[in-house]
Amino acid sequence: MDQRPAGALLQLRHMLKPDGLLLAALFGGETLSELSRALIEAELAEEGGIGPRVSPSADIRDIGMLLQRAGFALPVVDSDTVAVTYADALVLMRDLRAMGETNAATERRRGFTRRATLARAAAVYGERFGGGDGRIPARFEIITLTAWAPHESQPKPLRPGSAKARLAEALGAVERPANREP
Repeated sequence: MDQRPAGALLQLRHMLKPDGLLLAALFGGETLSELSRALIEAELAEEGGIGPRVSPSADIRDIGMLLQRAGFALPVVDSDTVAVTYADALVLMRDLRAMGETNAATERRRGFTRRATLARAAAVYGERFGGGDGRIPARFEIITLTAWAPHESQPKPLRPGSAKARLAEALGAVERPANREP
């Protein structure tokens, strides 16, 4: 399968039968932002430069646009953030490795990370993001995708301005022009 998100989504759409449902979940751009920042600071201090250490993650808006570009109908993209805590950054990194979530970036460094860099990253993580209980937080943004392979039986959007009722009336609200202060 294509490794680029747009190509992968296009292939998935072609694999679905007409009116077939795509349900997918992937890590979003806010995932492990604390770890990424700690690694950047540690690499700068210990190695004098940085390399990609955390796999790139998708932005929710970009994924929505990619679903449309791939030709999916009725796309819905949602995001939830799950926060967990770990004893320290090294335990988090071991857990990520056990999950198979090592760095998949093609331009990543191929050698082992220096012990001093890992120790500095763990210390920075604890200092910058650690809680009062000595544990560190890790946030995982989970983006959920729902979309359909196109089919003529699916609902079509109405022509702009063709509504028979006003939204303000349905909500029991006062309608105000967009260019006025409340």
